[in-house]
Amino acid sequence: MPKISNAIERFIKELLEETKDGIIEIGRNELAERFGCAPSQINYVLTTRFTPYKGYYIESRRGGGGYIKIVKVNIKENKGMEDILINAIGDSITKNKAYNLVEGLLEEGIITEREANIIKASIEDNALASVTAARNQLRADILKNILLILMR
Repeated sequence: MPKISNAIERFIKELLEETKDGIIEIGRNELAERFGCAPSQINYVLTTRFTPYKGYYIESRRGGGGYIKIVKVNIKENKGMEDILINAIGDSITKNKAYNLVEGLLEEGIITEREANIIKASIEDNALASVTAARNQLRADILKNILLILMR
């Protein structure tokens, strides 16, 4: 398993390096076929090796025409954003702490007022009402993904 996971990761990273904009779209089934593995193995590689902490944003669509869109954001070039993603947000964040973080980004001119409002709407308790046990973890994941996209 580790060997195939390493090969899949290496292949995806090579594809990303070949692009000018750091964005690729690939079919999950085609990728699984190429490596002779189940599509779930592709999902495993994506969720463990292409995380927001490492500067990746993943969009996925399941089904017959399913694809995976991988966006590479170079968080190493923006040390402040790297600190926010890893230290300030972490694996879990409360609504109040998230709102304070968003307000700080707004005050620093990193995001616009419109972006701040959109972020707040997406991480407020009403938007996450169907999740109870892991609400703060979901809030952290949403916030990290939004910030990665805004950094593009």
